Amino acid sequence: MIFRQLFDSESSTYTYLIGDEATRQAVLIDPVLEQADRDLKLVAELDLTLTHVLDTHVHADHITASGVLRERTRATVVGSVGGAGCADVQVRHGDEVRVGQLVFRVLATPGHTDDSISYLLGDRVFTGDALLVRGNGRTDFQNGNARQLYESLTRVLFSLPDETLVYPAHDYQGRTVTSIAEEKRHNPRVAGRSEAEFIHVMENLHLPKPRKLDVAVPANRACGQLPHPEA
Repeated sequence: MIFRQLFDSESSTYTYLIGDEATRQAVLIDPVLEQADRDLKLVAELDLTLTHVLDTHVHADHITASGVLRERTRATVVGSVGGAGCADVQVRHGDEVRVGQLVFRVLATPGHTDDSISYLLGDRVFTGDALLVRGNGRTDFQNGNARQLYESLTRVLFSLPDETLVYPAHDYQGRTVTSIAEEKRHNPRVAGRSEAEFIHVMENLHLPKPRKLDVAVPANRACGQLPHPEA
């Protein structure tokens, strides 16, 4: 397997390029619009063919490159049922996405947003904003729900083997990876906390809204296709 973790400094977003060495088919997870040229250059350098683009949810802090990448490569855009209606394939819990010989299993992990999903590939899971390194996504917009997120964390993600590597969609302190065991033990939001305690924490974060919220959400519901000014 070919694996690369890429970073967008403006939004602190991680994009993941994963390729199948046998077929040279590849997928990008959570690509950022401004980084589309960078990502496609790397795909070409590694002699890969981009066949799929996976979004973990409708993002609020950056615009996805999924639509642009589909236009330029004819890749299949995959998103959650209830998420962006522009996706070619809308998946739900238990579905599989095959990229060459790689099999991604879809885990429904709502709570940050109502359409949040994670993708499990062997011993690693790509959690979007549901589970972060020593944190988790906020729950105060896009039909977020703290009780639902607690269930997603404790009953879905924390049921994976302890050694499973966790690759989130963001980190604001330069941390690149964690594990299920680490987060079960050390995540200050959820480790050792009851559902009620977790909800109390989430309801009292008082975070400013994402700077691009009003632009990013409608754009991402259209796979990152920005409306023309005259529209």
